[in-house]
Amino acid sequence: MHFARFVDDLVPFFAMEVMERGLELRRQGHDVLQLAVGEPAFEAPPPVIEATMSALQRGETHYTSSRGLHSLCRAIADDCERRRGVRVPPERVIVTTGTSPAIYMTLRLLLDPGDEIIVPSPHYPCYPNMVVACSARPVFVPCDAADGYQIDLERVRAAITPRTRCILLSSPSNPTGAVQSREVIEGLCELGLPILSDEIYDGLVFDGAEVTSPLSLGASCFVFDGFSKRYAMTGFRLGYVIVPEPALRPLQSMQQNFHISASHFVQRAGFAALEQCAPYVERMVQTYARRRRLLLDGLTQLGFGIAREPQGAFYVLADARHLDTDSKRLAHDLLERAHVSIAPGRDFGEAAEGFLRFSYATAEDQITRAIERLREALA
Repeated sequence: MHFARFVDDLVPFFAMEVMERGLELRRQGHDVLQLAVGEPAFEAPPPVIEATMSALQRGETHYTSSRGLHSLCRAIADDCERRRGVRVPPERVIVTTGTSPAIYMTLRLLLDPGDEIIVPSPHYPCYPNMVVACSARPVFVPCDAADGYQIDLERVRAAITPRTRCILLSSPSNPTGAVQSREVIEGLCELGLPILSDEIYDGLVFDGAEVTSPLSLGASCFVFDGFSKRYAMTGFRLGYVIVPEPALRPLQSMQQNFHISASHFVQRAGFAALEQCAPYVERMVQTYARRRRLLLDGLTQLGFGIAREPQGAFYVLADARHLDTDSKRLAHDLLERAHVSIAPGRDFGEAAEGFLRFSYATAEDQITRAIERLREALA
């Protein structure tokens, strides 16, 4: 059987492999604590569940417009104005089955074979694989822990070549939790390249951090967002992209051909989240703040290096090179000995090798027990 050549260049998602090994250990009767994946330990808010059930009972199980329900697109535009301070027409919103398909379609739109895209690193593991699937090349620009993982504009400028087509940005970031400063975002906008801004963790910020979107600065950009993280709706698979006017029609054609439309009843759930669930998000953020402090204090006591505390999302990328420079080996070793599932830094690029990513999306008692188990294992 013949496979496409890009398949050989795909890198496994190591955090998922650690998680899947943890599930296997659970089937064998072991109590495994899950700190490897970013799955909010909350149920979807009641208004979301009620809207989903009502939509199903009304028979809203058919196709919608490929761009999404107009009511949802309008609600997204209203939410964009509240959070980013800029009004976009609802017609510039395309609703998708999760944020990842929106990112992949946009990469397919902008990248020809051999083209390049700048990706600050550490980075979300799926970004380079999506780029490789386009027969293009990710160019990684390392960010330093000592600088709070702020993007170095000089390094970005040095990485630009005649084949550079765009910049892929994530703020707040997975895996570092870094929130890029307004000065950094302004500097990226001044480079004149389209910016792909993944803002799925916007709203999950701490200690007064403020997120600056390239959209609010008038940049030519694609803004990706969704409902999985902020509203604890990972299984609903609902996201969207805010699109520059010239890209709207080609992206809509791709959506029509590749995905048809997002599920009708799920879009009703997204509308309810935007219209009714701000109090639930506020309470979740307060809970994440407590979990963040609990995990940071515990990891520091265990001797992990944390140069800067994360400002957003729900991850801590901790330096574990004093234990093992091979993060994959270390993550699997701790899983087998302590039954704590942790993401290896290798997943997030060379800049994160030797680090481990811990998620505080899980419950507080899980974090406390995980710290105790790691203490015993490391002793």
